[in-house]
Amino acid sequence: MPYRRLPNTDQARIQSLTKAVEQGEMLGYLDLPYAYAVHTQAVNLLSRMERASAEYQIAYDRQVSFGKEYQKHMRMAKLYVSHFIQVFQLSVIRGEIKPEMKALYHLPEDSTAVPEIGTETALIEWGEYIINGEKERTAKGSSPIYNPSIAKVRVFYDNFVQARNSKNVLQANTKRAMLNLDALHAEVDALILEIWNAVENHYKDLPMDERIASCKKFGINYYYRKGEKAE
Repeated sequence: MPYRRLPNTDQARIQSLTKAVEQGEMLGYLDLPYAYAVHTQAVNLLSRMERASAEYQIAYDRQVSFGKEYQKHMRMAKLYVSHFIQVFQLSVIRGEIKPEMKALYHLPEDSTAVPEIGTETALIEWGEYIINGEKERTAKGSSPIYNPSIAKVRVFYDNFVQARNSKNVLQANTKRAMLNLDALHAEVDALILEIWNAVENHYKDLPMDERIASCKKFGINYYYRKGEKAE
């Protein structure tokens, strides 16, 4: 005897409701195995589920699509921030910039290493440090660093920050769409269960093969256990 299993994905839920609605429309009001109000509820809920699913997919696709552009901006910002710090450290080593100036950039005076900027947070933090530090140092009359200039560094840094903000907005949109979709699951599952119970009860006196065939038309999913064959 095959057993049924409720759909556990959004597409499976939509497919099950679609079959129930289509079969209900084909049979008409008088031959429905459940109340017409249930059919109306299924039509409305299917529409809501399809709309929520489409909105989530659009939001998700936009987020994924923007991911490559965001990574490009982050990579360029890391490259220029890191390069600027290296040039600054070399200028200190050559005696062109006094070691005490490192404090303006939040760099330790006893180290020439480039800080770790592999994460978003670190990159934003160190980008701000060197932009503000260079501004403060040159305001004191010191010569600015070139190749790269802080102006060029700032272009790529600002592009990264803007891209990060856009990424966060897209992620928030995707999460909101997902929550809206998830909020429908309990209602959809309860309605599918109600329809399936009514359909199986309606066709319970038919021979097994006819009963299963009739129930499948309403979207009921039947599965056979290991070693069990379909009749």
